Amino acid sequence: MRLFFVKDFLDLVFPRNCLLCGTSLYDYENNLCTICKGSLPVTSYHLRPMDNDLGDKVKGLSTVGMVMSYLKFTKGGKSQKLLHQLKYRNKPQLAHELGSLYGKILNDHGFGTQWDIIVPVPLHPLKQSRRGYNQSEQFGLGLSVSLSVKLENSLVRGKFTETQTQKSRLERMYNVDDVFELAPRNSITNKSILLVDDVMTTGATLCACANVLLANGANNVDLVTIAAGG
Repeated sequence: MRLFFVKDFLDLVFPRNCLLCGTSLYDYENNLCTICKGSLPVTSYHLRPMDNDLGDKVKGLSTVGMVMSYLKFTKGGKSQKLLHQLKYRNKPQLAHELGSLYGKILNDHGFGTQWDIIVPVPLHPLKQSRRGYNQSEQFGLGLSVSLSVKLENSLVRGKFTETQTQKSRLERMYNVDDVFELAPRNSITNKSILLVDDVMTTGATLCACANVLLANGANNVDLVTIAAGG
């Protein structure tokens, strides 16, 4: 009885609300209410992972395999609101839940045995210190739980880069050139890797990371993001 009283008190002082619509969450709901979760703009890239418009974006930039994204990005849409929560509202648990949800979809479609490790795109240590977490890592940890695949921080970011938001495709490639390195004492030789990030625009950052992994002996690299635009 006392535990229920404490929980009711905490819910009153610190209400748990859906991060999209703001309604109160039930005990069995985490960050999103059931209605918002069911109305997320989920893509079908997992049905054609080797032949879709995301794969077309990275052609000529890297020799990656499958390219997929959980959500379709639209300006002002639900996916952008979720990404805003991750980057500016200190919601690492949301990224973890999104990873878990997409991991279940991938697992249901036979991807559970595709990869040896999951590798997140790293943040610069200064940026991660300011934010308190790497949203791509949290997304990867959610995928890791659903897919039963270990996450490893196999990459490090050596340079602090300018924001990619207003840059062209070519400028983005130059901006991340020689930015990423293999982490010390990290072997990825002959491993099949799932490289994950929060969002794909031109694919420049993901391809820069994939190229480092492939150059250091990875067998193949596939890409997955939380959201991506067409």
